[in-house]
Amino acid sequence: MRIGIVSETYPPEINGVALTVHSLAAGLAQRGHQIDLIRPRQLQRRVDEPGIEVLGVRGGTLPRYPDLRFGLPAGRALRQRWQLQRPDAVYVATEGPLGWSAMRAATRLGIPLSSGFHTRFDSYAQHYGVGLLTPLVRRYLRRFHRQAAATLVPTTALAQELLALGISRPRLLRRAVDTRLFHPAQRDDGLRARWGVDAGTPVVLYVGRIAPEKNLELAVQAFRAIRQRVPNARYVWVGDGPARAALAAAHPDFIFAGVQREQALARHVASADLFPFPSLSETFGNVILEALAAGLPVVAYAEGAAREHVRDGVNGYCVASGHAQAFIDAAVKLASNPGLIRHMGRAAHASVAELSPEAVIRDFETLLRELAEEHPHEHALTAAHA
Repeated sequence: MRIGIVSETYPPEINGVALTVHSLAAGLAQRGHQIDLIRPRQLQRRVDEPGIEVLGVRGGTLPRYPDLRFGLPAGRALRQRWQLQRPDAVYVATEGPLGWSAMRAATRLGIPLSSGFHTRFDSYAQHYGVGLLTPLVRRYLRRFHRQAAATLVPTTALAQELLALGISRPRLLRRAVDTRLFHPAQRDDGLRARWGVDAGTPVVLYVGRIAPEKNLELAVQAFRAIRQRVPNARYVWVGDGPARAALAAAHPDFIFAGVQREQALARHVASADLFPFPSLSETFGNVILEALAAGLPVVAYAEGAAREHVRDGVNGYCVASGHAQAFIDAAVKLASNPGLIRHMGRAAHASVAELSPEAVIRDFETLLRELAEEHPHEHALTAAHA
């Protein structure tokens, strides 16, 4: 099959959406499909990947996120490209201007179309002081995804949320984790020594964008409570973002490791001891699966990946959404009990051992093949009147 994939973000950018889209594209290419990847041009030099053709389009940078780009509308270019080499199906992963124009182009050409729901932009508005725009954002998301024959979501809970939002065709495509890369064996005593900790010192880990929507204030409160019980505990932050500078200035005892990739990221995760993740804005949260795979017990709200994969009291603590004190108490209980960390860490690794990336790619392939077998004129008519 020839498959069009449209995304506003893609590696070398580091975020959950970029890495998920790359995994899908590369996995399909490895299974012999030809991938037509449409994304904004990037400042970093692109590495060619077998089976993936790239069309770079004009883009811009996101406010407060200068290292992330969005794509400008490219409807004419896409129609010309897809008329010459028509995809059997198109997957639009992101809801920006490029994604919208790709939706319109595919609909106009009668190409079977699916979309991905990766980011809760409606909840982000509240974190950036524009909460009044939330209804407008939700209306836009509803119009966007109604154009697709299927909207892919990573959890059953999110599928129910989309149905309530008025997006009537959600379809479950579960996430996976590379358990060969994210593994307890990646623990690095040398790295821990550079952090200034010994084997008996608990290391609390944060991985992700260091940004307001991640509920960073609660992360800090939880660690300060941990410090009251375990004075030698250390906090390591992996990632970057607009809140990093202020956070580092306010908390000079925190260790900021910057952005880490692949093997280096796996070593950082496995070399920590517990992973409190207080975000309430995640549609999923790939970092939770990575932490579990590396043998770290997780403390998180019952949202996204945590709701699906964290078993309360077994491989971590799954806290009712918004209960800040319960989150803090769980993090303190875990950090102050080395035996519990080890016990839950073993259960954490075992709990995701069967999440196969290959199975996810096969499910994605099946969905696209089903879409490609639809009558294109029937699909175009359905999408135009959605």
